Amino acid sequence: MNFLINRLMGGREGALAIAILAAVILLVLPLSLDIFRLNLVGKYLTYAFAAISLVLLWGYGGVLSLGQGVFFGLGGYAMAMFLKLEASDPESTKIQTTPGIPDFMDWNQITELPWFWIPFEHLSLALLAILVVPVVFALLIGVPMFKRRVGGVYFAIITQVVAVILTVLIVGQQGYIGGINGITDLKTLNGWDIRPNGSKYILYFVNAALLFAVIALSNWILTSKFGRLLLAMKDREDRVRFSGYDVSNFKIFIFCIAAMISAIGGAMFTLQVGFMSPSFVGIVPSIEMVIFAAVGGRMSVVGVVYGTLLVNAGKTAFSESFPELWLFLMGGLFIGVVMFFPNGLAGIYQKYLSKKVRAKLGADASTKEETQISGSTPDTDDKGSSVFTESTPSVAGTGTELQGAKA
Repeated sequence: MNFLINRLMGGREGALAIAILAAVILLVLPLSLDIFRLNLVGKYLTYAFAAISLVLLWGYGGVLSLGQGVFFGLGGYAMAMFLKLEASDPESTKIQTTPGIPDFMDWNQITELPWFWIPFEHLSLALLAILVVPVVFALLIGVPMFKRRVGGVYFAIITQVVAVILTVLIVGQQGYIGGINGITDLKTLNGWDIRPNGSKYILYFVNAALLFAVIALSNWILTSKFGRLLLAMKDREDRVRFSGYDVSNFKIFIFCIAAMISAIGGAMFTLQVGFMSPSFVGIVPSIEMVIFAAVGGRMSVVGVVYGTLLVNAGKTAFSESFPELWLFLMGGLFIGVVMFFPNGLAGIYQKYLSKKVRAKLGADASTKEETQISGSTPDTDDKGSSVFTESTPSVAGTGTELQGAKA
């Protein structure tokens, strides 16, 4: 029980935050929204996977990636390729010149299935590809960058360039992966029709279950020794390196984990909306994912879920009510949050509610010096060096508490 509460939920405060989020996602929204709006919320929750990955990578690791849309897209395309092959059986495509291949291949005079599509004929291999392909791609990017100590704004720009290159590559491959139109007309998952309303309800709850599993995984990582090292690297990378740790390997590892989490969200996005296109791979979606994390609080795995829901709900509401002005309104919302609430929604909670909640939960007021981390860096000692901890930190749903002990 202690492992469940302290390691997977981030302590009693984190467990309460997760319970409230679960009530909102699993009870309030399904009971109050029609299937159309609920499916929109399901789509928003797929973006939350990418936002959580940025908590690990950017919030704790100090590595800003402007290319998380790349991994989101890789996961989405892997799922879409399996679904498209299932929808392109010889019976359904008998009017084509070459039955049994996706329609866009037939339109481009391709007469046989390309070799890289063949593994996606099997669901198990497709699911494996959703997890493995983004990790391999992250390794190809991360190893040369981090081993050469490329970081900061340079790494952010490089990931942005990668997003542009992959988008252009996809758009240019009309005959092989659908080009600018993407992969559309997806119908069934291993024989199960994903289009009826009943299926959409099931997919919504599956999506939510995976989201909470990712939250638990993230908390487990952040409450481990590795999570404390991430914070230390963010604040004093050289000190961690001089202590004998290979900082580059830690960055590569968390970059790969973040890629895998984003890819899971992309795969669920494909199932929720029924298509995948290059518009979800490029710079714009990647920057939007950073906005989700910033609004929710980049140090909070639960806060970024609320941030994702808030930003996307505002985007939908503004675009419906003010179609000519909604981009300006969204920009104003983001600027306002950054100016007045730099630590996002989690920062508001930490400032106004956290102490009251801890008092209600019977938090021990006589603990050693606590470091409240909700978008700020760890406290430092009188020499400006990072504070390492001897005890396991408690990663609450809205921030992290570290029992301070100087290195």
